[in-house]
Amino acid sequence: MPVFPGIVKSKLPHTGTTIFTVMSALAKEHQAINLSQGFPDFPIDTQLADLVKKAIKKGFNQYAPMPGLPQLRETIANKIATTYGVNYNPKTEITITAGATQAIFTAIAATINEGDEVVIFTPAYDCYEPAITLNGGKPIYFQLSAPDYKVDWEKVKRIINQRTKMIIINTPHNPTGSILTKDDMQTLERMLSGTDILVLSDEVYEHIIFDNEPHESAVKFKGLAERAIVVSSFGKTFHVTGWKIGYCVAPENIMKEFRKAHQFNVFSVNTPMQWAINEYLQNPEHYNHLSAFYQEKRDFFRSLLKGSKFDILPCKGTYFQLLGYSKISEAKDIEFAKELTIKHKVASIPVSVFYHQNHDDKVLRFCFAKENDTLEKAAEILHSL
Repeated sequence: MPVFPGIVKSKLPHTGTTIFTVMSALAKEHQAINLSQGFPDFPIDTQLADLVKKAIKKGFNQYAPMPGLPQLRETIANKIATTYGVNYNPKTEITITAGATQAIFTAIAATINEGDEVVIFTPAYDCYEPAITLNGGKPIYFQLSAPDYKVDWEKVKRIINQRTKMIIINTPHNPTGSILTKDDMQTLERMLSGTDILVLSDEVYEHIIFDNEPHESAVKFKGLAERAIVVSSFGKTFHVTGWKIGYCVAPENIMKEFRKAHQFNVFSVNTPMQWAINEYLQNPEHYNHLSAFYQEKRDFFRSLLKGSKFDILPCKGTYFQLLGYSKISEAKDIEFAKELTIKHKVASIPVSVFYHQNHDDKVLRFCFAKENDTLEKAAEILHSL
């Protein structure tokens, strides 16, 4: 094919292939145990799969309404009311999305204008910054550090100004496994009182939280809920990351703008899977059991690593465990992660890639959403280092 003679000026000149793609490809090439990318290696519930087949056979195969199936939005509204004691209007305040990443991108595209500042807590999931940049916004980075990755809200207050349009929070937090507490959320609520600052709350791991800690959703705090776009993921909740289906909730005036962008970004989302998920959600145990299920995985993986040279950092939620390796190597985390994959056959994610300036605490992220024998094999290798 002939080369285009003009110049295409990149809007993301410093962005390359994501670390998840790189490490998964490296794991495949070297036949390593893949604890890098966050996906389960166990099968989904056959009941959910059967519900998809049922929807397809019933002929639910054409476009769904742009905001999502009314029945599913109604079910989500009931779920939120039951879980958090807050009422959202399914007609005007809930939209089904093609996964959480699309919801995050659309939320930013709909609300961020040229020069608007958006606060990101790093280490941060890697889709936030590109979405801000592509839409003309300016990311403002607030750095968190190992081992607990706590937010110093007094310092956050100092970086907020008249140009601040949005703050992005993520709880439970990927990649660190930390959570925002009730005190954190109330402090943020007080800090934003009287401002026009939006909150984008990434809560895709809302049902994967440990040690009897409650999930402090932004919807539970009136002063946050009135300005918050809250994003959730069925992919994370039901072990179907490849389905790329999620949803977001927001007050009607904000959701109206969200849908303007959504209709030209995706328009509508996979119809038979929406029908299936709606039926599956009728049993709350399909999501209420997740914390116990994954806590057992977390505890099992951590127990296997006791006595190793890795430092086992706190993990309050998500299905990721951070391990410090400073007692093993002085190498940069990206290099050590590659060495671990190529030489020792266990793939992880270096946490420095989640920072703006590659802050390196010599910490790697491992996904424990795996079969127990997978975790045992990986832990045996890690113990040998």
